[in-house]
Amino acid sequence: MTARFAGKTVLVTGAGSGLGRAIALAFAGEGAAVVAAGRTAAPLADTVALICEQGGTAAAITADVTRSDSMDALVRGSVDRFGGLDVAVNNAGIFRGGQSVADLPEEDFRNLLDVNVTGVLLAMQAEIRHMRTSGGGAIVNIASNLGAHHRIPGVAGYIVSKAAVSALTRAAALDHIGDGIRINAVSPGASDTTMSLRPGETEAEREVRIRQQSPLGRMTATGEVAAAALYLASTDAGSVVGADLVIDGGVSA
Repeated sequence: MTARFAGKTVLVTGAGSGLGRAIALAFAGEGAAVVAAGRTAAPLADTVALICEQGGTAAAITADVTRSDSMDALVRGSVDRFGGLDVAVNNAGIFRGGQSVADLPEEDFRNLLDVNVTGVLLAMQAEIRHMRTSGGGAIVNIASNLGAHHRIPGVAGYIVSKAAVSALTRAAALDHIGDGIRINAVSPGASDTTMSLRPGETEAEREVRIRQQSPLGRMTATGEVAAAALYLASTDAGSVVGADLVIDGGVSA
């Protein structure tokens, strides 16, 4: 374990699985006290257990990013548990696909915007309100290479929502750098999580597909995405403000 985030409290939403869990583990591995947040208690408890098994410090708090009162309570709970909030990674999100624009169900579109866009907004609002009265901090939003950087057919709703996360990140970065809060985004491509599996697709079939699609010739590891989030949250990135770091093996180059 290194100590790059020793003495820091880091909040990660959507930390019960996939990228969120990888990010939470990575911050804990570098000395942070991690608050693992999400809607379901059991997977959060598993994330905390993994961190503790590796000698780290973590706590789980259930929260719903689509509710402002829940986000306020999450930030208060993080501060109460570990004494502050230095870094937040807003990773919670959902994926819907398989429909053209003409056939995209209104309910799916609204749900994507509610979780992926409004959820990031409400999380940032609660985080910023605390950070700007406590000496500043760093926020990293998880967007996607699908959106501002790359498009494919059949996932318009998701593309719109993640493009909005990129734009919202840049706007918030300009609004709040004067408060001592650096805000940036990471835009991963397909990574080794269940979200990147197509319906009925096996992991082996996904590997073949990604080798054909990616200039790098392989899938992005969750640890590589986590490393990008840690960099943007660290003092090494002290001059990085409003960036959107794409981690997709060259797909959107």
